[in-house]
Amino acid sequence: MSSLSSLFYVQRSWFAAAFLLSALVGNACAGLFDDEEARRAILDLRQSNADLRQQITAETQRSTEEGVQLRQSLIDLQNHLEGVRGEVAKLRGQGEQMVRELADVQRSQKDGAQSMDERLRKLEPVRISLDGKDLLVEPSEKRDYESALAIFRRSEFANAQLIFVDFLNRYPQTGYRPSVLFWLGNAQYATKDYKEAMANFRSLITIAPDHARVPEAVLAIANCQLEIKDNKAARKTLEDLVAKYPSSEAAAAARDRLARFK
Repeated sequence: MSSLSSLFYVQRSWFAAAFLLSALVGNACAGLFDDEEARRAILDLRQSNADLRQQITAETQRSTEEGVQLRQSLIDLQNHLEGVRGEVAKLRGQGEQMVRELADVQRSQKDGAQSMDERLRKLEPVRISLDGKDLLVEPSEKRDYESALAIFRRSEFANAQLIFVDFLNRYPQTGYRPSVLFWLGNAQYATKDYKEAMANFRSLITIAPDHARVPEAVLAIANCQLEIKDNKAARKTLEDLVAKYPSSEAAAAARDRLARFK
């Protein structure tokens, strides 16, 4: 082989070797570069995982803290609601108590008003009907008159006289006066106090000539006159009675007595 050929061969071999070495170096460098990127990727992934775990841990811790706060808030709210329920129950109880007290006050006021009305009614004049007359009398007058009349009807004539006289003294303007005079005269007649009896019967006739008891009072006067043996006066009184009150029951009794005079 010539030197030129040998040189060419050497050069070609050198170039081949250089190319091969370059390829080998390039391949080695390429492999080395791939491993570095993988390591960096792995490191980055690990860092990302670490960051993610740290974030998850932080989020978990924050969630846990928020959960604790939420539970505490719920407990506080529940306690508050229990307190509110207690206050509502207390207020309801107070309201019910106030309603009961108000009802008691209203009932007391009503009872007081009724009691006052009753007391006032006892003091107010009352309208009555007596011997065909409508009268407006005081409650005390009505009570005392009925009490006196009850004594008369028990035939306690002497006591009745005293009570009737006292009644007229205590109630000088009473509408009961004509009736009281009539019963007073009858009580006196029963105790044989004929003159006083006649005086009271005549007083009745004078102050109330249209009173329903007048015919009976006239007949009672005639009876008193007969008791004191004043027959002439008794006859005249009976005749006047028949003439003036012909339709009365007293006039019928007067006719019977007049028949005895014949």
